[in-house]
Amino acid sequence: MAVDLLVIHNISLPPGHYGGGHIEALFDNRLDAAAHPYFRDIASLKVSAHLLIDREGNVTQFVPFDRKAWHAGQSSFQGREACNDFSIGVELEGCDDEAFTDRQYERLIEVTRLLMEAYPGITLDRIVGHSDIAPGRKTDPGPCFDWKRLREGCR
Repeated sequence: MAVDLLVIHNISLPPGHYGGGHIEALFDNRLDAAAHPYFRDIASLKVSAHLLIDREGNVTQFVPFDRKAWHAGQSSFQGREACNDFSIGVELEGCDDEAFTDRQYERLIEVTRLLMEAYPGITLDRIVGHSDIAPGRKTDPGPCFDWKRLREGCR
């Protein structure tokens, strides 16, 4: 299926804490359930994103863009179910109630522009948050995410 949607997420592990390699361990299916009480419930999850942009703006790719990543879960966009089938997922290290860093926005804009060139179906109106495709279930990237900054940077 053609890729024509970009989904922006946020993640921090444990919630509200940055660094430590826990996100990478989760996406690589090697998160130690004993390392933190929060991890007990999520260590067995089989989830992934195409990219992670950490607080310093470093980009890590987990899944090739031409392969499905398991980032959206139960989801729908404009009447199409199972957004994992036609989307690219980008995780920003962060949480709903804290601003993202300038370096994260710089990298996200850079990555988004490249993805829009490589996948013409991804247009500004087809860049959404996890909350847009899973309303009531997901809240990310959250109210602190600056949609205007991203869209203006990608024009």
